[in-house]
Amino acid sequence: MSSNTLVLLACLAVAFVLFFGLANMMRGGSANISQKLMRLRVLLQFVAIVIIMGVVWWRSA
Repeated sequence: MSSNTLVLLACLAVAFVLFFGLANMMRGGSANISQKLMRLRVLLQFVAIVIIMGVVWWRSA
């Protein structure tokens, strides 16, 4: 798997969870589910940043 694909998948995962969290909040869904989705989004953002920084470091080496 190329580094570009890995970065794309990480960013899409963040966008996917963000979308479903916002959709749940807008339709008046469970606040507990929204909270869990937003926490998952923060975790996925951290993972995406680590992957992006790893790719930048790998390409500069």
